[in-house]
Amino acid sequence: KHATQLFPAIEGKMINTEFPILTEDLNSWKGNSLMSVTQITSGGFETVVEVAKGMRRIVKEKGGDDRLKHKLLATVFYEASTRTSGSFQAAIMRLGGKFLHVDGQGNSSAAKKKESLSDTIRCLECYVDVLVLRHPVTGSVPKVAKIAAKPMLNAGDGIGEHPTQALLDAFTIWDELKGDPKVVVFLGDLKHGRTVHSLARLLVQLRPNSDLVLRFCSPPGLEVPSKVLEYCQEHGVKHETYDDLNNACQGSQVLYATRIQRERFESEEAYETVKGSYIVDKAFMATAPSNMRLLHPLPRVDEIAPDVDDDDRAAYFRQMENGMYVRMALLALMLGKADE
Repeated sequence: KHATQLFPAIEGKMINTEFPILTEDLNSWKGNSLMSVTQITSGGFETVVEVAKGMRRIVKEKGGDDRLKHKLLATVFYEASTRTSGSFQAAIMRLGGKFLHVDGQGNSSAAKKKESLSDTIRCLECYVDVLVLRHPVTGSVPKVAKIAAKPMLNAGDGIGEHPTQALLDAFTIWDELKGDPKVVVFLGDLKHGRTVHSLARLLVQLRPNSDLVLRFCSPPGLEVPSKVLEYCQEHGVKHETYDDLNNACQGSQVLYATRIQRERFESEEAYETVKGSYIVDKAFMATAPSNMRLLHPLPRVDEIAPDVDDDDRAAYFRQMENGMYVRMALLALMLGKADE
């Protein structure tokens, strides 16, 4: 279906028009880039979910397949990464392809010779079939994707978006709950948290004008940006703000915890004033709703105590595993091999 059929009342607000709309039509994904969750329709999300479930079955049964044999992925990271880079690399290899990795902070022309981002990407795309890019400047990844000839995936642009993380988070929420979430709590550094910005927008797109409630709980000065709240309001989704974690989690199905991002602060003193504002530990989980799932994009610092790891409601390591399946699905979709 065309986007206007899926969202007739809110076309132009919900759908990103800078990049192709990604729907249930497999052709809408082939050869196109994923820069923002606002490109994805509800049918597009359902397609990702079904393909990712298929990837999970394949990995469980035989480890992978060869549908992306002779395909090459470039993982280009100007900021630190373990899970995103590692899961994309595992994803391409599980499907028979290979990868080359460029560390934009390390021994590369970008870092040592001050090569422009656009030149780096235009050179790398001569060698590969698809690229994953992370960069510290908000808006930098979509900007360079507009001139790229090969499909690209946004792995994080400053405090902007992280769409593949949002997709794996949403996949995990529905997979864990076996139904629609009604109350989702976002906790921690909501000002700088691009994972929060992307997931909140995606949930709004998937359940507009519904009984969904998004609650935002943060220390002073780290509140969620107003544009995220405006997005909720424009699309009929109730939002609430809290500073008390216990109150925020009453009646919730999902707690999405995030770390306080030291690297985003101008001074160590400013970071220390909010560090450790919230800690999810065994004592807190004893009072939390019995059906609540605890998610975290990781890495964690001190906001989730290790003694929570063996709680069945702690879903963050299952969430990480799902990340590989979702990224396998995205690579297959973008390279036209999802239906094999």
